[in-house]
Amino acid sequence: MTQPNSEDPHKTDSLFICWTTVSTEEEGLAIANAFVGERIAACVQIDGPTTSIYNWDGERCSTTEFRLWLKILGSHLPQARTRIKELHPYETPQWIETEAEKVDEKYLIWVKEASNFLRFRKREPI
Repeated sequence: MTQPNSEDPHKTDSLFICWTTVSTEEEGLAIANAFVGERIAACVQIDGPTTSIYNWDGERCSTTEFRLWLKILGSHLPQARTRIKELHPYETPQWIETEAEKVDEKYLIWVKEASNFLRFRKREPI
């Protein structure tokens, strides 16, 4: 296995799992493609449909939504927070971040590579 450059400042970057919900799968795909395409997230998974029940503007609501699970390095969180506000169709989008306590080393290396932090080969990322 190729080791990351020991001078890499992101070597100790933590993995965060973030999630949000949207009304349609198409909205989810648009956000997912933007986050992965811009290398803010290494991976986005979309679940759904699911039912959300909540109070909004004094009314009880029940809606069908799709959940996005985003794998993001801690150093990318500021950019992720900005982009979700720009891309999300909701007035007040759900945005929750949690730090992963235990992550398989190989998976974390892949996340860093997919997020364009580690260069294991002498070539530009795809």
